[in-house]
Amino acid sequence: MINKISLSILNEAFLKLKYNFNQIYQNSNFYEKKISKTSDTNFEYKPSPHLLSSIIKYQKKKYRIEDFEIDSIWQNKINSKDYKKLNNFFWFFSLDLKSSKKSAQSVILNWINNNNKYNKNSWEFDTTAKRIIAWLSNHQLSYEDSDQEYKTKFDHIIQKQANHLLNEINNPNQIENKLIGCAAIILVGLAYKNEKNYIEAGLNYLKNIAKSSIDGQGFTRSRNIQELIFYLKYFIIIREWFKESHNIIPDHIDETIFYLGSSYAFIWQNIKQDLFFNGNFSSENHEFDQYLKRFGYTFKNQINETGGYAILKNKKIILAMDVGSNPNKNLSQNYQAGALSFEIFSNEKKLLSNSGYFPDNRNKLNKLSKSSALQNTLIIEDYSSCNFIKKNSHFVVDNGLKVLKKNIVFETNYWKISAAHDGYLKKFGLNHEREIEFYPEQAKFIGYDKILRKNPNKEIKFDIRFHLNPNSKVMKTQNKKYILIDLEEDGWKFSCDNFDINIDNGLYFGDKNSYKENQNIYISGMNNENKQIIKWEISKI
Repeated sequence: MINKISLSILNEAFLKLKYNFNQIYQNSNFYEKKISKTSDTNFEYKPSPHLLSSIIKYQKKKYRIEDFEIDSIWQNKINSKDYKKLNNFFWFFSLDLKSSKKSAQSVILNWINNNNKYNKNSWEFDTTAKRIIAWLSNHQLSYEDSDQEYKTKFDHIIQKQANHLLNEINNPNQIENKLIGCAAIILVGLAYKNEKNYIEAGLNYLKNIAKSSIDGQGFTRSRNIQELIFYLKYFIIIREWFKESHNIIPDHIDETIFYLGSSYAFIWQNIKQDLFFNGNFSSENHEFDQYLKRFGYTFKNQINETGGYAILKNKKIILAMDVGSNPNKNLSQNYQAGALSFEIFSNEKKLLSNSGYFPDNRNKLNKLSKSSALQNTLIIEDYSSCNFIKKNSHFVVDNGLKVLKKNIVFETNYWKISAAHDGYLKKFGLNHEREIEFYPEQAKFIGYDKILRKNPNKEIKFDIRFHLNPNSKVMKTQNKKYILIDLEEDGWKFSCDNFDINIDNGLYFGDKNSYKENQNIYISGMNNENKQIIKWEISKI
């Protein structure tokens, strides 16, 4: 344990030393000369801004550039979040095209004069990548009808920023930022048609990203649904840039979109519901579906399991379960310790719901939302099935788990999902095995949670949580044998013969970076046996 802590301290010290050295290098004249090597090529391909409508939240109300304090916009002291938004220029997408081009270009020129040399804040990797995309995509305001002196400065700073991205693309911790960087580099290559090096380099990095972060079935190795959709959006945008600029679309982009799209069909389009597993929360995927339809993308997937998730459904019921192992530590910053957790939908309403995810890693609710207690699964002695440590301001998996004995049955009148995991093996010497059956004709779920121990040398406490939609109303019957669930006039009852069942209050993180109260049903008990089976039922009234 001491060696592990010492190694962690040494690693942190090395990373800090590396970061400090890199900052010295980037602020040197040598680095300035390196990224300033640009060519006298012209901005030829003008990308359509509507190609980015899958990632840009276009506001109904458009602003005029004249509404901003043009002369002092870069001098105001603002917080870091607003600073990034200001410097990535995505706010240009909210400008009315009737705005003054001269004023818009004055803002850009002002930025260039103040930030021509590398600055660790204004030249942060993802901020720089987004700024390139915003400037090139909003060419009607940022470039058209400008004089030659302005165009020369604009063309130079675009290429200079792309050179910086190429230099830094292996350093960002988040793969999402690398993908945005790849998109920006490729766009520069397409926009400045003689700059084939940008295209080739960007495509090579894009291949590496796909290989390292997408599995053989087309699901992100992080098992994060938000990330899967993010990848699909950017790969499609890159493809549309190639298509619109009359360049040949690389085969590996089409192939990656096919596999990502297949996973997207499985996890969303087949069910049109948000599953709260591993960093997911309520989405706006219906808007993305409209984008896909508009650009002619159609995806299909008829299998019942991929990416470590099993989904069984008919016209009225959806049963989804997390049957996957935890991702690699470096990909686990949004992972939640919800192995074998499940969700149930009835008539398009979520009956049992994991608690969702609080993505703001600066808030203590982020770590709380990762805990097993906030998922529909078994908890031992109030511990989560995975242990998390803090790394680069994110909580990542330290001691993880493997899923074993997975089995899925899907027949007209009988469904079953079963699996086991070893997340409690090291600390408590046990495996958790879960089996959920569903009988469609009876509208009944039967669950079996098994605690399997080789040497039960002491008694341990267990809890099984069943979190409810905040709109649900629950009541325990007078005989204390049942808990009744009313979900918008859809009635169900919960029972467990051999253990006490109770109702508890909890937190629901289904909406991004916010929370509300909900309730959960829980089973509690003690274990000192080699094999203990907790049977429970959920049936429609």
